[in-house]
Amino acid sequence: MNVLLLVVDQLRYDCVGAAGIRPVKTPNIDRLASEGLFFENAYTPLPVCAPSRQAMLTGVQPDSIGALFNYNFINTRGADPAVPTWVSELRNRGVRCAFAGKWDASPNGDEGAFGYETIFDSAAWSREIGEKYGPIDYPNSWFGCSNPIAVEDTKTWRICKTSADFIRENAGRPWHVWVDITDPHLPCRPSAPYDTMYRPEDMEPWPGFGDTLEGKPYIQKKQIENWHLEGRTWEEFAPTAAYYYGMISQTDAAIGQILDALDETGQADDTLIVFLSDHGDTSGDHGMMDKHYILYDSVVHVPFIVKGPGIEPQRVTRFASSSLDVAPTVEAAVGMAAESTRHGHAAMDYVSGKETPDYAVFTSNGQQFGLFTQRGIRTDRYKYIWNATDIDEFYDLTLDPGELVNRAKDPAYREIMAELGEKLLAELRRRGDPFASGWIGWQCGRGE
Repeated sequence: MNVLLLVVDQLRYDCVGAAGIRPVKTPNIDRLASEGLFFENAYTPLPVCAPSRQAMLTGVQPDSIGALFNYNFINTRGADPAVPTWVSELRNRGVRCAFAGKWDASPNGDEGAFGYETIFDSAAWSREIGEKYGPIDYPNSWFGCSNPIAVEDTKTWRICKTSADFIRENAGRPWHVWVDITDPHLPCRPSAPYDTMYRPEDMEPWPGFGDTLEGKPYIQKKQIENWHLEGRTWEEFAPTAAYYYGMISQTDAAIGQILDALDETGQADDTLIVFLSDHGDTSGDHGMMDKHYILYDSVVHVPFIVKGPGIEPQRVTRFASSSLDVAPTVEAAVGMAAESTRHGHAAMDYVSGKETPDYAVFTSNGQQFGLFTQRGIRTDRYKYIWNATDIDEFYDLTLDPGELVNRAKDPAYREIMAELGEKLLAELRRRGDPFASGWIGWQCGRGE
């Protein structure tokens, strides 16, 4: 069996066509969703680029190995290439393992240190683009704009083309390729025709737009202040949302090259495909940009699809841990011995009748504007966020799907908040969370 891991950067769950929520065109992702397990309730364990990828590689909660945030920002601990992974086990079995795209899975070694050969030369691509297009002045900073580069020359298109070529070249022998796409991470700069595919005037505000942040942690106001977003209207955010949509559709089209290669070589039915995003994005939701200092659904709820031999297509409503589930999913699919250290579950467990949690747990530790410890738990109806150094958050998602009203101090929810706090703390301890100690853990669930 071949193993294809498709990772996109900063894609919200509600911006996949198969979710049926936003009018974003993603026919190739939708095809995977219709042919495999499409998880409606998958949540990233930590909504930051490098920690989420380290979870994919190791199968353990990033906080437990010191991967608290992006290691290119502040030096952190992370995955050790001397510790065996599902990738090294595949390599030991004679599987040809290749990596194309953005390596953010460990500060302790590049893709080669973990058993991969590199098949996409980012530096060569940059030189080629510089020679062909010359200096490019991108206006509008992080808020997005049109890209003068032809779509066939964009980095994402080339990453996918290189991966498709690898798949064709290795037909007839076992292979694994991790395709790590840098889009639709901001700034979104789609090329024609995707730059005009969506009109700003057609953009509907996100569910959390218009948030006053009243009664919420102070750091959320600082996030807006640090981005200079105070008073920004939806009309000002709408072009950014339109470019975000366009970048998603462009990324989907690029992925189509890989699916075509599988079909053309007759390998589609003998390949395990795992598709997911590292985390989501705000693009104006709650009046913010990017994903830091918050655990709103816009950044923790992500697409997660698993397709492969013996897996019957269906939509799955049970809660999954996306990045944490990659390692046990691959291990189960190819017949590796189950690792007791894994904090996630095999995707197949969610549909086989095995017991899995009826909630999702996620964490955050701050990033470029300062550190801030958050730990959250979500059920079908409620979300509780323990903020160790500020007021907690509690949302009744049935009444408030946009997470606008913090009900942490509402006595009507005190009992359920305490129950969720107990579940959250127990799961954090199971995952080896450094902040789930008795020293401060007693705060969890108190709503203070």
